[in-house]
Amino acid sequence: MQFKQDYFEQLEGFYSQVYPLPISQPHWLAWSDDAAKLIGAQRGQLNAQGDDELLMQLSGNHPMPGASYYAQVYSGHQFGGYSPRLGDGRSIILGEALANPQPTSVPHGHATAWDVALKGAGPTPYSRSGDGRAVMRSAVREFLASEALAALSIPTTRALAVIGSDLPVWRESQETAAITVRLAKSHIRFGHFEYFCHSGQGGKDKLIQLLNFTIKQHYPHLSQDYQGYKAWFTQVVKDTAMLIAHWQAAGFAHGVLNTDNMSILGDSFDFGPFAFLDTFKEDFICNHSDPQGRYAFGQQPGIGLWNLQRLAQALTPVIESDDLVAALNTYQAELVQQYLLLMRAKMGLSVSEQTAVQAQEQDKTDLDLIGRFCHVLQHNLLDYTNSFRAFGQLDVTSGHANISDEIIDRPQFDDWYKSYQQRVGKLDDIDQWQAQRNSVNPKYILRNYLAQEAIVAVEEGDKSKLLELHTLLTQPYAEQPELDHYANRPPQWGQGLIMSCSS
Repeated sequence: MQFKQDYFEQLEGFYSQVYPLPISQPHWLAWSDDAAKLIGAQRGQLNAQGDDELLMQLSGNHPMPGASYYAQVYSGHQFGGYSPRLGDGRSIILGEALANPQPTSVPHGHATAWDVALKGAGPTPYSRSGDGRAVMRSAVREFLASEALAALSIPTTRALAVIGSDLPVWRESQETAAITVRLAKSHIRFGHFEYFCHSGQGGKDKLIQLLNFTIKQHYPHLSQDYQGYKAWFTQVVKDTAMLIAHWQAAGFAHGVLNTDNMSILGDSFDFGPFAFLDTFKEDFICNHSDPQGRYAFGQQPGIGLWNLQRLAQALTPVIESDDLVAALNTYQAELVQQYLLLMRAKMGLSVSEQTAVQAQEQDKTDLDLIGRFCHVLQHNLLDYTNSFRAFGQLDVTSGHANISDEIIDRPQFDDWYKSYQQRVGKLDDIDQWQAQRNSVNPKYILRNYLAQEAIVAVEEGDKSKLLELHTLLTQPYAEQPELDHYANRPPQWGQGLIMSCSS
């Protein structure tokens, strides 16, 4: 890996330098070839002692050439309450590994370098009396979630590897420590701006310094002045709306949408008690620590806006309130349009050229049709992913719909299906239409029970299920007949699993 150190060199006072603590008996649990290609990383380089040198470096046992090692400071709103000083409590950033190959032009959202972070590498000044370690189950879950979302084309941080060890750590019981090697286009969060606004640590000057750095690194087409700041915040609103729309369309619940878990680039970030929906429930809660459902699946669009409002408050020393409000007012329309785009693709609802008034009416009609189908799913206790995958075998011209096979309330479904058939209209090539549905509706997702089965197997010394699951999730749309059991609805014990934040 080749590193540059822009954050470390240009933002003194925004981090603390800290070095990882070695772990005993490090070993590879999983590795992502796809993520490795982003930075040109390769396994299997042995040193004079016969050790895998990259493994020793990423486990914190050997220094990584070119790395600076630091933990960032930030704050954030956690479950609605402000925490004035958080920071990387168990993550240590090595620097920005250069992309491989580096693109000659850099459109927004593409990285020329990726932050490399060791999550679970030991305590930092922000660990708040914690040990700074990650347990194996949480490291595996983050690895799988990152790579599964990437394969679904959902904006996300990436995971290069999971490194296991025999180092004991205590949570509810004794477990073993592990490290997730995370790649991110940026680790800058909403909470960074909150910290330098509210903490008294530099105030407006620090905010401007952070804004200029962020724009230079990730939005080079924008100017580093007031007009650029306004355009930047508007883009952040748009990117966040697009991310939430992707989650809602895919049936993904993050679980802990605190502002310190919100990437400034609109990437999925910091995976804890996440879940993909099994049986569709609008109010599904995946986090054991969230009994009131603040971060329930159906609450995510509203929480996305709430978090953006907290970011806007932090930016008031730099951007006028009227301009911040104007940007915030674009959120709902952006989210709805992106959600409509994704859901129309999933359901095969084409849109022809229309006037603005006709398009507005079409949007209302389609949102109603989508909402009614989701109500059918919830009322009849249907599986979200499998129900949409069934559109790939649907002959919409037929009176019988295979997606009705598990329906209990047939009159409700039949009423919806008539409206749906009328909306789809005449199809010239049903085979092509079905193939298009299969190209956007995954057959395989990271169900919580599958992750749990892989974790239990690793705990027993068998990582083959983890590796098989990872390989499967890199091709979520492809038919893989020998692995069809991974597409089944969960067994009773695995339905709607709720995880803790420590997971």
